[in-house]
Amino acid sequence: MPRKSFVPGAALLVTAALAAGLTGCSGGSATDATGGDGKSGDATAASQSAQPGRYQTLPEPCTLPARSTLRDMLPGDGQQPSQADAEKILAGRADITYDTDRRVGCQWARETTAGTRHLTLDIQRVVSYDAAVSDDDRAQQLYSDKEKAAKIPSAGAEAASPSASPKDQPSDQPKPGDSAAGKDTGKDTGGKKADGSANQGSPSASPSDTPSAPASNPDGSLAPRVLDGLGDAGFLNDQLITADSGVHRDITVVFRTSNVIVTLTYDQWSTDKTRLPESQELQDKARSLAGELADSLSE
Repeated sequence: MPRKSFVPGAALLVTAALAAGLTGCSGGSATDATGGDGKSGDATAASQSAQPGRYQTLPEPCTLPARSTLRDMLPGDGQQPSQADAEKILAGRADITYDTDRRVGCQWARETTAGTRHLTLDIQRVVSYDAAVSDDDRAQQLYSDKEKAAKIPSAGAEAASPSASPKDQPSDQPKPGDSAAGKDTGKDTGGKKADGSANQGSPSASPSDTPSAPASNPDGSLAPRVLDGLGDAGFLNDQLITADSGVHRDITVVFRTSNVIVTLTYDQWSTDKTRLPESQELQDKARSLAGELADSLSE
């Protein structure tokens, strides 16, 4: 009886692979010409829809705000600091981060006899790892989560005022609608404001440093709200804290521009618990800086 020819298993696998490859090549062009099952086209469409964001890197955060803006947001108590101290205050302190192309931040603070003001800046570049979701869309999802977490009313919805309720309002604090005449306007006998900054001739701020963009709505509302005209989307939150640790008002502005989300927090702590930090001034300054940052990022 003649012996059967022996074909090794590896050779069988190679033969089968070559056969499958030839079959695929012979039928591939016809399938592509008729559109096939659409999988290739779907992958291409997904790749085209998931566009990368505008920003591939991030700027140095401590150098973004103008020095005049920082001097206005971090007023002193009328005492001129030394050049070294002033430079240290304005230079800020960069956050520690391990990927400066994905997230950066900076912090500033100034203490006075009347209290302390803090300013923090956080900038995040969002990258989508989903082929079907663009960087911008992913950034919008994260921004929306922040807006919901802050419980910001939707545009046009009525919101409660962030100011203190009547029971929390100090008796010496002027109430909305009261005339300034005969009321304590927050000035002490030295002609200084409650936060320690001088009312006239302060070396920390000049008339040119005054924010040009008002934070309040046209109707004068200071409540937490969606902000129009700030990046692609933005909101402002205002919280007054009167816990035992101290009295402070925290203003937070968050906005998105393409695939970058900027979070700005500005707060004022008061050593005198009978004097509540005012919303109007803090909101105006925070909103003005946010507009400055949005313009800088868009350049």
